[in-house]
Order: sequence, then structure tokens, then C-alpha cells
Amino acid sequence: MNTHTLNIIKPLILAFILMLQSTCFILESQAITKREFRGAWIQCVNGQFEGIGTEEMQRTLTYQLNELQKDGVNAIIFQVRPECDALYESKYEPWSRFLTGKQGLAPQPYWDPLAWMITECHKRGMELHAWINPFRAKTKVTKELAHTHIAMQRPNLIFPYDGLYILNPARQESRDYICMIAADIVRRYDVDGLHIDDYFYPYPAPGCVIPDEIDFRNNSRGFTNISDWRRDNVNLFIKQIYDTIHQVKPWVKFGVSPFGIYRNQKNDPERGSATNGLQNYDELYADVLLWISQGWLDYCVPQLYWEIGHRAADYDTLIRWWSQYAAGRPLYIGEDVERTVKNADLNNPQQHQMATKYYLHSILPNIDGTVLWYAKAAVDNIGNYGTMLRTKYWRTPALQPLMPFIDDTKPGVVSKLKPVWTSDGYMLFWQAPKYNDWRDKPEKYVVYQFGAKEEINIDDPTHIVGITNDTWIKLPYENGKTKYMYVVTSLNRLSNEGNYVKKKIKL
Repeated sequence: MNTHTLNIIKPLILAFILMLQSTCFILESQAITKREFRGAWIQCVNGQFEGIGTEEMQRTLTYQLNELQKDGVNAIIFQVRPECDALYESKYEPWSRFLTGKQGLAPQPYWDPLAWMITECHKRGMELHAWINPFRAKTKVTKELAHTHIAMQRPNLIFPYDGLYILNPARQESRDYICMIAADIVRRYDVDGLHIDDYFYPYPAPGCVIPDEIDFRNNSRGFTNISDWRRDNVNLFIKQIYDTIHQVKPWVKFGVSPFGIYRNQKNDPERGSATNGLQNYDELYADVLLWISQGWLDYCVPQLYWEIGHRAADYDTLIRWWSQYAAGRPLYIGEDVERTVKNADLNNPQQHQMATKYYLHSILPNIDGTVLWYAKAAVDNIGNYGTMLRTKYWRTPALQPLMPFIDDTKPGVVSKLKPVWTSDGYMLFWQAPKYNDWRDKPEKYVVYQFGAKEEINIDDPTHIVGITNDTWIKLPYENGKTKYMYVVTSLNRLSNEGNYVKKKIKL
């Protein structure tokens, strides 16, 4: 190779190296954020808990929560009502067969999984969102219903469809019933959120027709098109359950996890995505964009379970579409762990698609978090997914995204920040601030550590050493020769952060 050629190539090589370094820097820096919803769905319909007994289920959940905490997860979405039944103590619906193996049979030894999960999640600094399937009354595999089940008590509210039972969305009594269940959960349990998934009208099945023609004729409410009428039935429900939840406890977040395609471009050239699959709007009668624009939900988690390059529903296309069209409320992306690690990256076939997907999360402007489908796949560390979360993407703690449309009040400032030697070691204690109501009531505290001469910057999450419900934290004492500055702030139920108090400490 001659000198002239080398002189041409060298700048190109240098530019390429700089580009790679820049890309790595972007990936590294944008993976670190102070506020991000890092959720995981723990479902029961896969049968992982069915009939295993109280002790074994608690042991399994404890292990999962411990591993998810190490992975950086800060919210659990726990399925508590898969088919008008309950994984909690309910006077309205029977105990779930997905818990005990037989619908209506209470767990032995007796316990309340939802109450237990709330305690365990809060102990780990995680939120707990109770996940209900609103309209599904019976799955295909359930053969026997308890006599207290809604399908047995009020069969007029149910219609069969492809082996399922569905609470008829056309009936106001159905909508009232679901909202009563939601209000009961929110009123009696210290949940942080109430979450529903994508089961509104049933997914289309070949040869099956939704049997609601009579309802349409009897109460069309002025609609001439049955599809528009069905969408309005779901719209009425979404607004009603949103209002119900916030009337009971205004700080409890209402989240919806819709199917990943709103509409295809061929059906909606203006707002559709360049996809070719099942549609929320047309087949499930779920007008998600309307709910967001009207403020009838507090966060949205579209289920983008496909891979990058999928012919009908390309992940890259869809995540960009949701970022563009669904920014009116906090947007979290539903990620399929298994499909992500089983599909090769299009530009680097030697690795799977996790890195590219998380890069898209980091560069798109309106994405505020991720929910893992499903928790056990991350716990099992399929494709090294859990390891990558804890060592790279979620290696620093994160606070929940802000929701000023619910509340933007700052809690008060902690006081009497003081290090004390105890029998358990060197502890930093503080006193909780006073409060007037839930808006300024402290629920958690954030502890930061800085070098003695470092500038205090609480926007940098790498300095967070603890997020705790306690008014103390154990200090990592070594020899008492190194000076640090410790900073403590308070958080309210909506993760609004108060002003900080600082204290110099030698460790």
C-alpha cells in the first residue's frame, strides 16, 4: 500500500474509531438515568404457582424478588385476578385455581398473596401494581367454576367466545362490577398501581362471532356502526375505572398494557404504523390514543414482544411509532425477554437483540421505562439478560418517573441527620419531615454519597447508595480516615423529591 493511499485511509480509520467511541459513550451515558420505570410482570396463568402450597410459593416469590432487585427492577406488576377470581382475600370473587388448583378453595396454610407481595416489594424499595384481567371471566383451560363466580351468579352478564367466558362490555352492570372489584382492591390494599392488560373484547377467532347484536339493537346510544359502539363501550369503561381508582386513592396509578399495534397504515394512513398485524382499534375495540389524549390512564405499556426485523410487526418501527404518538402519558415498553435473546441482531449476528433494543430506548425521546415479560425469564437469566441489566442497563438505582398531572408537591426536608455507632455498626439516622396530607407525606428516602470535595449533584444517579422506607441506613465504615458528604432527600407517593440535607462523615 503506497503512502498516498495510507494518507487517505488513516483519517477514515480515525473517524471510524471516533464514531465507535462516540456510540459507546452514548450507549453508556444514556443507559444511566435517574428516573425510569423498571418493571416486571409476575403472572399466574402459566401455572407456576398452581397447587404448590403456601411455603413453596413464598419461597419461589422471595427468590424471584431478590433476583429482580439485583437486576435493578423497581416495580412488580403482580397478576391477582386472571378470570374473575382472586389471588387475594375477596368477598366478591372466589380464590383462583391458579393459586390452589381448585377455584374457590382457600390456600392452606392460609395467606393473602397480594398483601404478602406488597410487604415484600415495599421492603425492597419496589412498587407493587395489582394486575387484573378486566373482562375475561374464564380461560379456555378452566373446566369448573365455583358457585360464587360471577358467571354462576349473574350469567346474563357473560357471553361465551371460543372456549372463553367474557364479561359483556356492552352492559353497564359489567363495567360497574369490574370497577367495584378495582375499588375494593385499591381501598383495602396499599398498592402503588392498578394495572390492566389487553383483554377487552376477545381476540378474533376463526368462525366465532361476538354475540352482542341484541345489545346493540337495544341500546345503540345513537351509534349506527357496531364497531364504533363497541369501542365506545370500552371507552366508557376506561374512563369509569380511572375515575373510580382516583376517587378512592388519588395517588394510585392506573396503567394499561395494550396490544402492540394500534392500527396498520393501510387502515389509517395518518396515524397507523407500517405494520400488518392485529389492531387494537379495529379488532379489540381499544382506542388507546383516545385514552391517552383524554388523560384516562396514568401510564401505558404497549406489548412490543416482536423482534427487530419481524415482517408483520417490526420492533424498530413500533417503538418509534409509540414514542411519536403516545407521549401524552408516561410510556413504558413491554419487552419479551425470551424473544429478544433468541433472535440475532441484524447488524451483528453473533449477538442477540438486547443491546440494540435498549439503545432504541435510550435515543427515543418519550420512553420512560420498560416492563419485562416475563419476570421468571429475567430471573432465569436467559441469554444473560439479567446479568446485563444488573451490570449495565440498570446498574444504578432509579426513581419512578414523575406524574405531575396527579401531583407535583414536594415533601418536606428531613432533619437531625446524624451518624451514630450502634451494636449493628455505624448508622446514619435522620428524622422524617412533618406533613399535612398524602401529597407531602414522606414515603421513602434517597441517600447519596459524594466525595468530600465533590460538587453535590443529586441528578446524577451514580451517587445514590440507597432508596429506603427506613429513617436510617448502615454506613460502609472502614478506618475513619476518608471524608465523604452524605445527602438525604425524601420522596412522596408519586416520587416527588424534597430538598436535600447534607452531612460530612468520615468512613
